[in-house]
Amino acid sequence: MESSVNLDGGFGALIGLDMVEFDRDGARSVCRLTVAPQHLNPHRVMHGGAMYSMADQGMGAAVYCVLGEGESCATIEVKIVYLAAVRGGVVECESRVINRGKRVIALESEIRNEGRLVAKALGTFAVFPARTDA
Repeated sequence: MESSVNLDGGFGALIGLDMVEFDRDGARSVCRLTVAPQHLNPHRVMHGGAMYSMADQGMGAAVYCVLGEGESCATIEVKIVYLAAVRGGVVECESRVINRGKRVIALESEIRNEGRLVAKALGTFAVFPARTDA
């Protein structure tokens, strides 16, 4: 992984996401978010987009565990199934690499609210040469 990659900054920081575990050997990551009013939809439950963002960010972090020198990545797709409403508390997303191909990496995420499974996601990321002009 390039040292310039900031797993705690950017969009994740904007929504209040904390990267709490980055496990290179296990090719997994864990991120956490404390639900606040800005994360709720008009029905006063956590917006699906916030949960989706947790899965995408967590998967991206897990991908960095298996990238080689000079490689970068981008999300191809993420499919998510919402299983239960979240009204508050802490939400945690554990993401792990399930297959590393030459050009595509498959991942899964489980999102839990106070230990209860509330969403499950499956995603794919593209692998390509890192830009050297940035």
